[in-house]
Parts: sequence; C-alpha cells; structure tokens
Amino acid sequence: MPYITGWSAERAPVIRVVAKARGIGYADEQAYDRDSDGVLWTRIPSLPGRGRPEFGRVHALRQRRAMVRTLCQVCGGPADRNEDGGLWMLGEDPADRGSWPDDLVTTHPPLCAPCAVQSVRVCPHLREQCVALRVRSFAPMGVRGALHRPGYPFPVPVDAVGVAFDDPRIHWVRAGQLVMRLREFTVVGLEALRTAGC
Repeated sequence: MPYITGWSAERAPVIRVVAKARGIGYADEQAYDRDSDGVLWTRIPSLPGRGRPEFGRVHALRQRRAMVRTLCQVCGGPADRNEDGGLWMLGEDPADRGSWPDDLVTTHPPLCAPCAVQSVRVCPHLREQCVALRVRSFAPMGVRGALHRPGYPFPVPVDAVGVAFDDPRIHWVRAGQLVMRLREFTVVGLEALRTAGC
C-alpha cells in the first residue's frame, strides 16, 4: 500500500476555521497545526493500515514528510538517489505539451527504484504514460489546499489551489499537500531502473 495513501479510518475531525489577524487559523489552534513557514495544515490523524485504503486520497502529513525527508511515496523508505540526482516520476510527459520547461512543480514525492518499477507494473494510469526523472535540484515552493475568503461569521472555502510561499493568499489556505519545484533534471528510461538490479 502506498505510504502516502489515506485510509478510511483517517478522517479529519470537524474543526472550525476562523479569521486570524492576516488569514485563517483554527479556533483551538495548536503549535503543530502550522509548519515552520507559518502555513496552516489540515489536521488529520495518522492511522495507516486501519480501515480501507482510499487510493484517490493523499494523507497530508505523510505526503509532507515524504517530500521534506525525500522518502519514497510508496514504501516510505529513502528515495533513490545517485550522482545524477533523486528519482521522481510524473504521470504525464511534459514534452507532450511542447518542449521541456526549465523547471517542473509536483505534489508527488520521489520514489525508490524498486517501487518506481512496481508502480508502473500495477498502476493503470502510469502504464499508459509516465516519465522518470533524475533531479539534481529540488525545493519546496508552496502548498496545495483549500483557499478561503473572508466571510461572516467564519471564513468560507472557495477553491482547491496551489499557492507559492511568497503569494499573500497562502495565509488563506489550509494546506493538504506540499508542492515541490524540480530543477536540473534529466529524463531516464524505466528500462535503466529495471536493469539496475530492481
């Protein structure tokens, strides 16, 4: 079961979102509700293995942990890294939209080589189209989450958005996923991963 997958027992409690001095917060806010950048995060229990896996739902805390610590999104162990960079996989080929951009953004954490190969084998979406990258430079650049607007008596969620850390709207987002910027990358063939002992 993928490390970042949410389970049916991991339901976010109903927590009131309130207006704060310059954005939103929780009525009973705790220190762990915000990251070191002051971003408000979805509060959700971590109970992996309890209930049923919900493949379309990403667990906010495990996704953020995998990104920050460069852990494999599938097994939770260290992601693959060699002299060419860390291993990342995208479910679409950016070249299909024209030329390759200088940088990419993703909410998908890196992978270890065995899990990358296995993922392509078992995931119908990845079997249709994916691209593996060796990324030499990467850094968190923002979050994806629920954007709120001022409202009475409480702020109102209006959209799911990706917001950069330097965007003033970030104070109005309840984050659910960390967004990573990938730079200095090369495309690698999945066959190379298979022949590397995977």
